Amino acid sequence: MGDEWAGSDDEIARAVLASSPNAVVALDRDQSVLVWNDAAERLFGWTAEEMLGRRAPIVPGELKAEHNAVLERVRTGGQVSLRTKRLRSDGTMLDVRVDISALRLGSAVAGYVCVHHLAQADEVARNRMARRARLVRRLTDVVGDINSELELSAVLDRISASLTELTGADAGGFVLIEEDRLRLVSTYRLPESIRGTTTDLRTSLVDKLLRTGKTVMLESDGLEDLVWARLKGLHTIALGLAAVGGRPYGALYALFARRTPGHLELELLELLAGHAGIAVGNAVAYQEAVRQRAHERAVFDASADGIAVLDGGGRVVRWNPAAAELTAFPATAVIGGPPPFPLPKPGEKVTFQMETGRWLDVVSARIEETGEVVIDFRDVTTAKELEEAKDLFLATTSHELRTPITIVRGFASTLDSRWDKLSDAERRSAVHTISERARSLGQLVDHLLLGARAGAEELKVKMETFDLAERINAATLGLPVLSDKHRVEVIIPEGLPHVLGDPLATDIVLGQLLENAFKYSPKGGLISVEAWPEDDNVVVVVDDEGVGIAPPDRERIFERFVQVDSGDRRRFGGVGLGLYIVRSLARAQGGDVSAHPRPGGGTRMRLVLRCASNIGSDTPMR
Repeated sequence: MGDEWAGSDDEIARAVLASSPNAVVALDRDQSVLVWNDAAERLFGWTAEEMLGRRAPIVPGELKAEHNAVLERVRTGGQVSLRTKRLRSDGTMLDVRVDISALRLGSAVAGYVCVHHLAQADEVARNRMARRARLVRRLTDVVGDINSELELSAVLDRISASLTELTGADAGGFVLIEEDRLRLVSTYRLPESIRGTTTDLRTSLVDKLLRTGKTVMLESDGLEDLVWARLKGLHTIALGLAAVGGRPYGALYALFARRTPGHLELELLELLAGHAGIAVGNAVAYQEAVRQRAHERAVFDASADGIAVLDGGGRVVRWNPAAAELTAFPATAVIGGPPPFPLPKPGEKVTFQMETGRWLDVVSARIEETGEVVIDFRDVTTAKELEEAKDLFLATTSHELRTPITIVRGFASTLDSRWDKLSDAERRSAVHTISERARSLGQLVDHLLLGARAGAEELKVKMETFDLAERINAATLGLPVLSDKHRVEVIIPEGLPHVLGDPLATDIVLGQLLENAFKYSPKGGLISVEAWPEDDNVVVVVDDEGVGIAPPDRERIFERFVQVDSGDRRRFGGVGLGLYIVRSLARAQGGDVSAHPRPGGGTRMRLVLRCASNIGSDTPMR
């Protein structure tokens, strides 16, 4: 005890007695009253002045023997608590509980201390405690029930319903704090039509609650203007704040129309609001986790790259659709086992060719928290083939350039050093050879330039109407005398429609198609050129009886630098640009070129151009 209280023990004792809610009566050994506190005055009706120094007439005659026996037992040691009867000054019999103990001064018993309180208060307290215990047990069940839900809307609905059960409220609701607005997101025993109602936070009871710094509040004034007034007879609102992550998230409303809430209801509301914040926080976290997993799954499934996740043992646990498509291994074939390709170290890359011929670039990253490894791989077959094709193109181009240059240089050197010694016929033959090789070089350079322009999408064509039959006849005019192994047949119907396009570009296309027909039929045979109208187009086909084209290569031959290895075609040389240029020029005119097998063997090249008479038609090209 502090120094300020020194020397005032009697004052403290008197203050304690005066403040006690129970009636305290102290008796000497003769049962004369020594102490009679304020609660005793209120309970029995006699004042302290009336009782001090005399026997208190509060023990009924029929209970005096019981009273004396209790005092004797207390005098010899121990404490007695009993339920009994006592008299008031007005003759009323009181049902009380008395706790009696010895009044000791040192080691001697100087008297007795009797503490009285109504037995009814005990009963009320016991009932209150029993009810509190039942509600706490029910609150535990309710909290478990709320936390079993992970969908936010279901959590809020359960909170509103549980609120009425625990507090005895007639209706309940939950409002969400959305910046400076409130939104009613859940109701119980209220019209469904008010769900979704919003209001200004600054004029709401929630704002008043937040400004007080409290977590619960009772309000009974001015309720008729609130949306809650839809509850008939509403007279009191109990409001509890629910926080998520330490920040106000929303508020619980308990609405009373038939009974008045007390401290126990507020206590339960506060407890439920606290648990509601936890449950809502869990539901929000769950929804965010579900949303994040959905996003991850969407990215995982939609990725054009193959993605695999391996566990700590290197076994596949996830395998996306692109991985199945790139490797030709479905998820069911790889999950639980190792991936079907070698794994790079984290941060490194491995380029690997599958048995299907597809090339993959594979990279990996380790997830330190889980020990898992994420593998990402993509198809680099096209890039690999293009790289190889470019290497082949450089080698082939060097060869194609070197041969005519060597010949030109050789014949020019001969003419320069031996002009006078050569006959006129020999000189003419040498000059003719130089001319032919120079033409070949010029044609090769033209192809290279056209190929570069087509690759950069810079091919320019002039669109005009022209006679395709005339161009076909001109292109095939001198062909029969070029080879004694080949026969040339041209079939063009009378009245073949004019086409829309570039005449010079079409000359290049026809020339390349005819050159290929001769080039890839080295044993000779029929070269057939035929044209006919078809729908809104004109079709030209060039057939040969040569080595043909394997089905997988019928599209690849139109790519830059591609020279297929199938059959005997690879041995004919070239830089792999001719058909690439042909298709680019055809498509620039709104047409197309495609490769097909010729019935009976060989190749059919099919050129399609638009009829000039159908300019502006929406009919798709075939």
